[in-house]
Amino acid sequence: MTKIVDDPEAFASSALAGFSRVYGRYVRLVKGGVVRSTAVPRGKVSVIVGGGSGHYPAFAGYVGPGMADAAVAGEIFASPSTAAVARVCRNADHGGGIVLGFGNYAGDVLNFGVAAERLRAEGIDVRIVTVTDDVASAPPDRPLQRRGIAGDFVVFKVAGAAAEAGLSIGEVERVTRLANSRTFSFGVAFGGCTLPGAKEPLFTVPKGMMALGLGIHGEPGIRDTDIVPASDLARLLVETVLAERPAGAGRAAVLLNGLGATKYEELFVLWGVVESLLQASGVDLVAPEVGEYVTSLDMQGCSLTVMWLDEELERYWLAPCDTPVFRRGETLRTQPAAARADVEDEALRFGPASPASQESARCLAGILDAMVSVLGEAEAELGRIDAFAGDGDHGQGMRRGAGAAREAIQRAVAGGAGARSALAAAGDAWADRAGGTSGAIWGLLLRSWSSAFSDGEAVGEADAVRGARLALDDVMRLGGAKPGDKTLVDAFVPFVEALEAGHAEGLPLKAAWHKASAICEEAAQATAPLVPRLGRARPLAERSVGHPDAGAVSLALIARTIAERL
Repeated sequence: MTKIVDDPEAFASSALAGFSRVYGRYVRLVKGGVVRSTAVPRGKVSVIVGGGSGHYPAFAGYVGPGMADAAVAGEIFASPSTAAVARVCRNADHGGGIVLGFGNYAGDVLNFGVAAERLRAEGIDVRIVTVTDDVASAPPDRPLQRRGIAGDFVVFKVAGAAAEAGLSIGEVERVTRLANSRTFSFGVAFGGCTLPGAKEPLFTVPKGMMALGLGIHGEPGIRDTDIVPASDLARLLVETVLAERPAGAGRAAVLLNGLGATKYEELFVLWGVVESLLQASGVDLVAPEVGEYVTSLDMQGCSLTVMWLDEELERYWLAPCDTPVFRRGETLRTQPAAARADVEDEALRFGPASPASQESARCLAGILDAMVSVLGEAEAELGRIDAFAGDGDHGQGMRRGAGAAREAIQRAVAGGAGARSALAAAGDAWADRAGGTSGAIWGLLLRSWSSAFSDGEAVGEADAVRGARLALDDVMRLGGAKPGDKTLVDAFVPFVEALEAGHAEGLPLKAAWHKASAICEEAAQATAPLVPRLGRARPLAERSVGHPDAGAVSLALIARTIAERL
């Protein structure tokens, strides 16, 4: 359990600030992450990594010469927001383009992806490489569905070395993708982890058992089995990872990784057997590493990662680097970066708005206020539903995001904003504060909905209906979900279709919305027998069957709340 904490809500940001003070010779704190504090040549490709907090030394510990140029940090186990990713990238851009690296999780894919679109529109060349090393999370014929665990470290090491060597962005992207395609990991957990301020762990492992195929966000393993002696555990790890050995592969970078509460001595005992088994299988070990490189707060467990090397990958794996957590080879000569002002988000400025649109904005603020109240009451229940196959933080994220959206829309209203600008500001604040998948989706949803409104006119009933369609289309396009995937979309599609049908029949908005919200609730409950196909719940599909999707349930709750407010 995390015991050293003041405000649990500020744990991640406080930890990042403390880290930056200790390692100021490597990093400089910016809002939402850290960037290198040493000078970087103009035109160099920037390798920027990131994800949720709680995994130290991932990802801030990787920043330094020879490795990453910056790291974006979300809340505990939650993706950093789109705004945070874009902000850190702007601060770490050296003119050679940006390669974004992160684990393959729905929230990260959405937030980093939307940020990349924004940055490209600003003229910055951005490439994305997701790490997909976890062999337990999807079968070999679906490698792109695998999540990223400790393989993050070895892939980012190669990417950083390629960029430090002066390769072009196209070449850095190619080398990073090659490293990912040849990296495989498998892990086990002996005990769960506990979020700061929480009294109970996100999951537990039965006494005397271990969970196979764990995730690094508190997700339980795919199945439990008896704890076995070190020699048997080593054999399980090695045989599982070697099962996907590429033809002709012989030399490998190997990482035995601890997850936060497993003693180094235990890892060393395990390594003695792992090394022997790998060598007996004809594997030539190249600079293996044992230690904590991708953790999960106080989780008890470990994982084995193998990256199969060719001549090029081996050169970058062995290349010098100097970061807070990892140093290799000759000392790299550096000098402090020249002082520069941080690139901040543009201050919100609201253009002229008509009194009618300002009144609509006030109505929208009232709706957000009602949503905050309802989501606060439902936080524990939404977390309980989410915990069956996720990490149990959906209620917390929804409450936190809605609260930030309410504050933002209240400021917008006080500043004279119209309906379009006010709701867009609320969406951005939701995404920036909540982080994670739900934060990204609801931020996108509100911003897309706002595009149907105007700052010059009151919001009409047709505008509200059209906004619902725009929001649904963008959520499906950027989030990648479709009906049947057991996500919010399973409730959102019938809601929008029913709302459009009611409006087409000539029903007043209130009546059409009431009808659509009832259908939305039915659809949310109907997700219970579905099998998840996206997100963190997918690898734990069996645990989810029989329980509705938390995102669909929260959408239905909000739809009903708005119906009552209308």
